[in-house]
Amino acid sequence: MRYNEELAYRVSELLSHLTDVEEKEMFSGLVFMVNGKMCVGVSKNELMVRINPASFDEIADIDGWRQMVMGKKPMKSYIQVAEDVLVKNEDLKFWIDLALAFNPLAKASKKKK
Repeated sequence: MRYNEELAYRVSELLSHLTDVEEKEMFSGLVFMVNGKMCVGVSKNELMVRINPASFDEIADIDGWRQMVMGKKPMKSYIQVAEDVLVKNEDLKFWIDLALAFNPLAKASKKKK
């Protein structure tokens, strides 16, 4: 399985009110770009969320998430949230809202020429 299509659909629905959302297949999953910036994604059965690193302390007591690691390197602004804590739409919305709050502050990737 590449990614959980039901979870991706739920994410898409929660982002449907926004005007600048683009879906891209990458990282063996589906990434949702908001305003040209990576915001959230679905990889296998997990939600990838780009949040303000300063928020890590705020969510420290919440179960079901971990900092994203690529190779052996922790990714500064990215976390992964387990599917089993995303059963309710209000729980999924919580993580998406964190990503959307950080999106205006996040840097956009450099465009490849």
